[in-house]
Amino acid sequence: MALSSRAHAFSVEALVGRPSKRKLRDPREEAQPELLKKEGGEEEERRSSAAAGRKSELPEKRSKAEPLATTLGCNSFGSLEEKDIIQVELQGSELWKRFHDIGTEMIITKAGRRMFPSVRVKVKGLDPGKQYYVAIDVVPVDSKRYRYIYHSSQWMIAGNTDHSCITPRVYIHPDSPCSGETWMRQIISFDRVKLTNNEMDDKGHIILQSMHKYKPRVHVMKQDSRVDMSRIQSLPAEGVKTFSFKETEFTTVTAYQNQQITKLKIDRNPFAKGFRDPGRSRYYLFYILGLLFKNNHWEFYSLLKTITK
Repeated sequence: MALSSRAHAFSVEALVGRPSKRKLRDPREEAQPELLKKEGGEEEERRSSAAAGRKSELPEKRSKAEPLATTLGCNSFGSLEEKDIIQVELQGSELWKRFHDIGTEMIITKAGRRMFPSVRVKVKGLDPGKQYYVAIDVVPVDSKRYRYIYHSSQWMIAGNTDHSCITPRVYIHPDSPCSGETWMRQIISFDRVKLTNNEMDDKGHIILQSMHKYKPRVHVMKQDSRVDMSRIQSLPAEGVKTFSFKETEFTTVTAYQNQQITKLKIDRNPFAKGFRDPGRSRYYLFYILGLLFKNNHWEFYSLLKTITK
C-alpha cells in the first residue's frame, strides 16, 4: 500500500534512515588496518631474526657433528673410514659359481686334501706403508648334518650336529706379515690349505667333519707388535677385518657324491690331466680293476694285461 508524501515523512524509515546512510565508521575500525600493518611488520621482523639465529647456530652444530666420523674407533684399524675402504675380491668367481650352482663338494682325508677350486683373492684399500697379516679359516654354515639323495641328486638335512668339539683353526698366509703395498700388488692364493677329518692332526691342517656345510673366511689383520700372529691358533679379538663369499660354501665328503661335481673337477683341475686323457684314463681304469681281481681271477687279469698292452 503506497503512502502519501506526508505519511512517508513521518514513517519509521524516514525517521531512522537507511543503514547504509546512517551507519557511522567506528574509530576502532579505522585504527585496525594500521594495527594489523604494525603487527605484520613485527611478525616479519621476528621471523627474520629467528632465521638469522638458526643460520648462526647451524655452523656450530655441524662442527660438533663432523668429528663423529673419525672418533668412532674400529679397534686397532683406527677410524671407521679406514676400515670400510678395505675390499677383498674373489678371483675365479665364475668357476666358484659353477660349482656352487651344482653343490660344491670338498674331499677331506686323514692326511689332508687341498681344496679345488682354491681360494684366491685380491685386496684393495690397505695402507701401503703398514704391515698386515692375511689369513683364512673355515667355519660351519649351520649346525646340520647332511646326506646325499642319489635319485633326486640333492643334499638333504640328516639331523643336527655339534661343532663345539672341534676348535676352528686359522691358516696364516706364508707371506705374512707384508706391507699393504705388496699385498695389493699380487693375487693372494691359499692353494696350500689342506682339509682333514683327523681331529688329532698336528700338521696345521684345517679340521672339519664329513657331511657338513662350511664356508671359508678371509681375514686381514694389521700387525700388532704385542702379539706374535704367526703362531696364533684363533683370531684375535681386535684388529681383524673379515670377508666371506656365498659362492665358496661347500659340503665336506670323503668321496664325491654328485657325478656332475666329479666331472667338473676333472675338466677344470689342472692336476687331473691324466683323467682327461682318454687313453691314459682307460689304462688307469683297467689297471685298478686288474689289481682288484689279480689274486682271485687270473684269467680276467691276463685278459686285462692283453688289452692294456
